[in-house]
Amino acid sequence: CNVVINLRDDAGLKKALVVAGTRPEIIKLSRVLSALSRRDIPYNFIYVGQHRDYEMSSQFIQELKLPVYTYKVLPSKLITPASQTAHIMTSVERSIVQLEPSLVIVQGDTNTTLAASIAAAKQPVPIAHIEAGLRSYDWRMPEEHNRRMVDHISTLLFAPTRRSGWNLFKECVIGATFITGNTVIDSVIHYLPVAQRYSKIMDEIRYDEYILATFHRAENVDNPSFLADLMDVMKELPLPVIFPIHPRTLKRLREYGLMKRLKNLSHKVQVLPPLGYFDFLVAMKNCHLIMTDSGGVQEEATAPGIRKMTVVVRKSTERPEAIEAGYAKLAGVEKEKILEAIHISLKMLPPNGSSPFGDGNASEIIASIINDFLLGGKTSRDFYKTFINRKPNR
Repeated sequence: CNVVINLRDDAGLKKALVVAGTRPEIIKLSRVLSALSRRDIPYNFIYVGQHRDYEMSSQFIQELKLPVYTYKVLPSKLITPASQTAHIMTSVERSIVQLEPSLVIVQGDTNTTLAASIAAAKQPVPIAHIEAGLRSYDWRMPEEHNRRMVDHISTLLFAPTRRSGWNLFKECVIGATFITGNTVIDSVIHYLPVAQRYSKIMDEIRYDEYILATFHRAENVDNPSFLADLMDVMKELPLPVIFPIHPRTLKRLREYGLMKRLKNLSHKVQVLPPLGYFDFLVAMKNCHLIMTDSGGVQEEATAPGIRKMTVVVRKSTERPEAIEAGYAKLAGVEKEKILEAIHISLKMLPPNGSSPFGDGNASEIIASIINDFLLGGKTSRDFYKTFINRKPNR
């Protein structure tokens, strides 16, 4: 099949609309917003409130001092993914009509990302997808549905790694693909020194040596058997556990009658509320090992200043680069395999090399490309790095 570059060359393209709805999007877009500002690129940033809790959303916006144009909170009655996506879509569409952006910028693979992209495509306004090309090939995951659909309606696709760029090449996306690195590395490098100055989280953590555990994915925490096994895993671990508990996970533990089992582990499992970004960075910095089902944490663990071994408690991952680089082990979701992976990882040191997700310059690269696109400058095929003549290493 042919790769088609579908870019608008109108000289009037001037302003961007940046849309976020969850904590990872806030973190990963923060340095992009700064890079846009340094280039005097006009933009509006709206937060649509897919994460409604203060600890999961506005706390991060406040910590990172992001210039929010509009902050919205989704109604609590939106309990299904379809109703949530539909509400975000109509909300973003109203903002597009009002603000008349020339480019809509989205990040990642959330319902917000999909909804904002569809709203833009229906106007139509070009879409820039940051963190394009990730694939788990696991159709149980709603994130896999979202990112595939967004990639195929985007004009600019910012792939964080050569593997993700190769995925886009194989799928013959119609937009222009760029390998940029992942903006989460930019954020860790920039904010970790700030976090170490201001965070007091180590005053709250009871242990000098600990495993940091986070779980939130529906395919895990919506399964009562998995949560019951997780209690057994934490009970048998050789180190104590710091467990910042996600609202979804807390809700399921209560629904499944597992809170008593968790409380019985209080001698070695310290449960904390969701941590702010600065506190979480410091908790990662000082832990011995990370146990998680989060994609973003898999990336952050490889960043300079963090560099921690990570046990990924999932059946699949869209970040295989962390495994290949020696930072992570994919453990699956069975108790025995999780424990085995943890015992092996505790004996290992993280690699000395750089992060497989970039060198901390992704936001600058992305902003530079967006600047050229909006100003109607270099929009020729030879400027936009497609993979017609060079195939990235798998």
